[in-house]
Amino acid sequence: MLGHGREDGGRQGDPHHIGHGGESDAPGHGAGGPSPKRIIVGYGFWIFLLSDIIMFSAFFAAFAVLRDATDGGPTGREIFDLPFVAVETTLLLISSFTCGMAGLAMAQKNQLWFQIMMAVTFVFGAGFLAMEVYEFHHLIEIGAGPSRSAFLSSFFALVGCHGIHVFGGSLWLLTMMAQVLVKGFTPNMERRFLCFSLFWHALDIVWVAVFTIVYLLGAG
Repeated sequence: MLGHGREDGGRQGDPHHIGHGGESDAPGHGAGGPSPKRIIVGYGFWIFLLSDIIMFSAFFAAFAVLRDATDGGPTGREIFDLPFVAVETTLLLISSFTCGMAGLAMAQKNQLWFQIMMAVTFVFGAGFLAMEVYEFHHLIEIGAGPSRSAFLSSFFALVGCHGIHVFGGSLWLLTMMAQVLVKGFTPNMERRFLCFSLFWHALDIVWVAVFTIVYLLGAG
């Protein structure tokens, strides 16, 4: 009776039999173990993306406050070329689509189409960056550089920060292409591509906000 009481008490105090050698009924991966690596990596990367979005939110807030602080310099209506920026936006949106197609190719274990879609994604991303560099160079040439006014300082900071992210993502893309070519579609490669695609699509979302808030409202 005493031994049976201790056994019942142990079950009540330790319902999953942790430390008693029995098989655990705890939810999770395996016998009460940690979550799969895919979930852990995805969760950590989402935290990174959210911190990045918070940073961009601060740049957007600064631009909203300083958009009228031109100090007699040019305004957005005078310097923004909407058709040019519309083409730039189209390039980045198409790159997001081709990135999604690369993900489908990876799901089908199709090396050829994965590499083609990733290469196309890189080309469109590089085209976007080239147009952005040209725009910055043109603005500086006409005396509308970041030091001209607070408005232009906030503009260059916000758009330039996004451009740096696209540049970093492009280097990451090339690295992914080389790794998949050498190692194939291993679970690690699939996890890395998942993180890359989340990052690339997030940059598209941020750019849509930039195009709407900075360019469309600024030119209007």
